Amino acid sequence: MAGRKINEAKEFLRNIEQTYKLFQQQQFTFVMALEHTRENAHDKIRPVSSIGQVQNYMDHHCNNSTDQRVLLMFLDICTEMNKLCQQFETLHPGTATTNSILEKCKALVSHGNDLSTLRAKYPHDVVNHLSCDEARNHYGGVVSLIPVVLDLMKEWIAQTEKLPRKALQQQQVT
Repeated sequence: MAGRKINEAKEFLRNIEQTYKLFQQQQFTFVMALEHTRENAHDKIRPVSSIGQVQNYMDHHCNNSTDQRVLLMFLDICTEMNKLCQQFETLHPGTATTNSILEKCKALVSHGNDLSTLRAKYPHDVVNHLSCDEARNHYGGVVSLIPVVLDLMKEWIAQTEKLPRKALQQQQVT
């Protein structure tokens, strides 16, 4: 039973990663959509620092279908990552390590969390693909969000799979 639940979570994660691969191909379009909606919102000074801010831009300041499509794709991936966090919570009560990882994930995918200082590290080069200093400073956090959370989720699964099967099964029963 526990193994099946872990496999379902791994499949859910693989689906998110596949969607993210498509989103990566749209990164320039995503940054341009943020640029357009920030202009429309007359909000060119502060960085795009939260999922909620992206949602607000899409809901109130987006006036073309291409921008809406790519912003929605970003928001959908964030929603899916949030759902996977909830699924992780139901798999087992957790260890200190898995709970720490899960708390980081949940905080990062929270709509109001400030992402302005978040930066993806090697091997992710999403921030390096941003064209200029302004783009890095204004969009680095939101473009780093998905790869950082996906890495944490993979780490959560790896740590969970190291737990003894018997412990996982006992945790499932309670």
